[in-house]
Amino acid sequence: MTGPKNAHPEVAELLERAVRAGMAPGAVAAWGPGGADPLRQVAVGHSRLVPAAEPATESTWYDLASLTKPLVTGTLALLAVRERALGLDSTVGEILGEAARRPIGGATVRQLLAHSAGLPAWAPLYALGGDPQRLLEAVLSLDLVGWPEQRAVYGCPGFILLGAMLERVLGQPLDVAFRERVVDPLGLGEAAGFRPDPTRHSLAGGAADTEVERRLCGERGLDPSRIPGVGPGLPDDGNARFLSGVAGNAGLFGTAAGVHLLASQYLRSESQLLQPNEITTATAIASGGDGGQIRGLGWQLASSPGCSAGPALSGSAFGHSGFTGTSVWVDPRRQAVFVLLANRHHPGHHEVDLHPLRRRFHTLAAADLAPDP
Repeated sequence: MTGPKNAHPEVAELLERAVRAGMAPGAVAAWGPGGADPLRQVAVGHSRLVPAAEPATESTWYDLASLTKPLVTGTLALLAVRERALGLDSTVGEILGEAARRPIGGATVRQLLAHSAGLPAWAPLYALGGDPQRLLEAVLSLDLVGWPEQRAVYGCPGFILLGAMLERVLGQPLDVAFRERVVDPLGLGEAAGFRPDPTRHSLAGGAADTEVERRLCGERGLDPSRIPGVGPGLPDDGNARFLSGVAGNAGLFGTAAGVHLLASQYLRSESQLLQPNEITTATAIASGGDGGQIRGLGWQLASSPGCSAGPALSGSAFGHSGFTGTSVWVDPRRQAVFVLLANRHHPGHHEVDLHPLRRRFHTLAAADLAPDP
């Protein structure tokens, strides 16, 4: 923890109870205004249990899973629009010529970012494509579950497609574009990135096997032997592992402080990367409603029923969660960011709902800040 052990006792006690209850082997929380120095942080429990127990610390890198969607792909899309490399209303077919006559070819960048392009929630592209060079063809061949903007279906294939589109228009691998446009300008090299080196960074332990993906492949009658193997520095997401750890939907690793700084770029008063109009565009309602999730461009909005924001955050807040146990929420009213990182699937997959924990964390962390304006 930052400072004395009792610096943030209520948050520490909350997370310690969660660890004792078996929700995750450990957790790291960070919260405070954008640019806060020092940042409020708490680390409890263990970052890994096998092959040997190691304590969770503020410097532990977690597999951020779907936080990659807004923090990497969404941010790069906004910067690519500024660079005139693409437009939010550019279609998949305009950017990828091979998609022009496919059903997904008429979907726009905006729809992909808002999960309203009609793609399914998930697909084992490693089993459908055969090799990474054919993965794009596998995405383009997916059957749509609805016409664009008919309804929002949260999922991964659309962001994998966005990652490929960004690589095409920027002329760089996704991780290189992210490093040059985001990580290096923010000085985040020791706090966030793709394909972390286990010899240089302390990594939270991941799942020891591919239990969930074996089950999902089995349900589809697909060969589970095609599932890429797990290992240190590799993301939990099989499609991201198939792409050597770099994908538009997953693959980013980082510390709680690193996530806090990345998400702070969506606060107008603190952003070093994004312009106010870009932040407004990304966090306005772009899809959803009728009792379902309400989304901006890459972000879930706090007005979504049942989301993990909780009552302590304002109605203008936006955030995202990750399958591994991670979450980040940005509250423009407080000009603050709330990060909670855990590895609930270490060493085995553990289907535990972390939303109640996240809501309680937001309540305690918000109370720890200045009174709500």
